Amino acid sequence: MRPWPASRWVRVALPLGAGAVPVLAFPAPSLWWLAYVALVPWLLVLRNAPSGRAAAFAGWLGGTGFMLVMHHWLMPNLHVFILLLAALLGLLWLPWGWLVHRLLAGTPGAGRLAAAVVLVPSGWLLAELVRSWEYLGGPWGLLGASQWEVRPALRLASVGGVWLVSFLLVAVNTLLAAVLTAPRARVAAVVGLVCVAVITSAVWLWAPQPQPAGSTRIAVVQIGETLSRQERFARGEELTRRLANRDPDLVVWGESSVGYDLNAHPALVRRLATLSRQTGAPLLVNVDSRRDDRPGIYKSSVLVDEHGLAGQRYDKMRLVPFGEYIPARALLGWATSVGRAADEDRKRGRTSVVMRADGLRFGPLICFETAFPDMSRQLVSKGARVLVAQSSTSTFQQSWAPEQHASLAALRSAESGRPMVHSTLTGISAFYGPEGERVGAPMGTDTSSVQLIEVPLATGTTLYVRHGDWMLWLAPTALLAYGVVEGARAARRRRARERAELSATVPEGR
Repeated sequence: MRPWPASRWVRVALPLGAGAVPVLAFPAPSLWWLAYVALVPWLLVLRNAPSGRAAAFAGWLGGTGFMLVMHHWLMPNLHVFILLLAALLGLLWLPWGWLVHRLLAGTPGAGRLAAAVVLVPSGWLLAELVRSWEYLGGPWGLLGASQWEVRPALRLASVGGVWLVSFLLVAVNTLLAAVLTAPRARVAAVVGLVCVAVITSAVWLWAPQPQPAGSTRIAVVQIGETLSRQERFARGEELTRRLANRDPDLVVWGESSVGYDLNAHPALVRRLATLSRQTGAPLLVNVDSRRDDRPGIYKSSVLVDEHGLAGQRYDKMRLVPFGEYIPARALLGWATSVGRAADEDRKRGRTSVVMRADGLRFGPLICFETAFPDMSRQLVSKGARVLVAQSSTSTFQQSWAPEQHASLAALRSAESGRPMVHSTLTGISAFYGPEGERVGAPMGTDTSSVQLIEVPLATGTTLYVRHGDWMLWLAPTALLAYGVVEGARAARRRRARERAELSATVPEGR
């Protein structure tokens, strides 16, 4: 075992840097292959810690580094507050650090390594699960999401969601760390790596695949950066007219493309209805406005056809913390003074909605909601044949955020076995087929244009849609079982020690 660094600054910098390494596997760097080894430096730091307490501290620091670099593009909005958020979320990896040290420190044999291959990924998954709660920031940057371009990983997602991909990535990293540091378990670690490869190959061959079922023509209108809501609406009209005589089945505008309450602006509804007649297709626009029929500001997907408002509306349910509301505003409202946090909390919708346009059933999601696997799964369970996301990352145009956001649609497609259209206000807009494959070329953040794509449809139900988040039950169950076993062992040791002490105090011969 390598000695623990004597310098306090090195002891802090090592786990911080090691925790940041996995972020390079995500867009924009997109070094997807790095995810299979990226945790190894962090695991080695935790293994070599002089105590479980030091490993827990290194786990917290590594989690802080991971969260800070993953969300660094939020700096313009949150400024120094992002440091506090990263440190708070980093605490989720504190018990994971202790667990890694417990299982990998010293010279683990094959038995302890077998336990580590299940429990270390389970501990990681538990941290991902807790931080995926929408009030803690949501599931942005789940490790498995780094594999959005890897077809075998996408097939795994159709079985156990992005959670299964995360689990196997951590398992591979754990086995590689054992190969490097555990001579007694080296052969077992190599066997474990072979088993993971065999399991992945078996899933590739065995998992149910979506069956082709025709196609639909969907157009995305990417308006681009504008200076006012009037200019934004006019630019959307101009681009949509280009679809005349091109026979789309649905036209989708990006998030916040309409800055007016359409119920209070019948003239705008008539202009949108005219566009629907000219293109021969309904328009799905996104309204970001205060409403007359109820108090507050809502973000809503609204369908407009040639007759006007089609009576189909979806109000965004999961809002972006600090961007669209401030959690515990009475306590954290000061964040508005140090960054561009929400001055007023937006209101939430109450239920998901499956819309129908000329016989096509589709499920709308708005921006941040594409990060949540359960939302797309619920829409498909309700009968959606296409997932349609309306988003905007205009605040973060020159950062990694637009590419990270667009990549999430590939995971949601693969999990659900349904195509997904990711339509943004300012890019990146993209189309994905039922297995998560990219369809057509994406529209970058420097583009103001319209794109019409023949989107393949599919039938069939993936195992993830059928069985849900079973991985999220498996991980806590494994950790609980480990806790019970370790507790029983500790109790036996304590009783043995008490008997030994009692024997030592009883005079011989009595």
